[in-house]
Amino acid sequence: MNILNKVTEYFRTSQIELKKVVWPSKKETTRYSLIVIGMSLSVAIFFGVLDFIFNLGLTKLISR
Repeated sequence: MNILNKVTEYFRTSQIELKKVVWPSKKETTRYSLIVIGMSLSVAIFFGVLDFIFNLGLTKLISR
């Protein structure tokens, strides 16, 4: 099988698989996006608070 046949077969099977995909609705996409943004902000705030606490503790430890 030469390279052209392999490439053609790849695109043909990719097209067949893409037809099987169930795409989310606009409402689902919006909801999932908001969940991701909310979780990202929560994690950022959590690590920001931890950083502040550790920085404060390290500063007090060094200043002794």
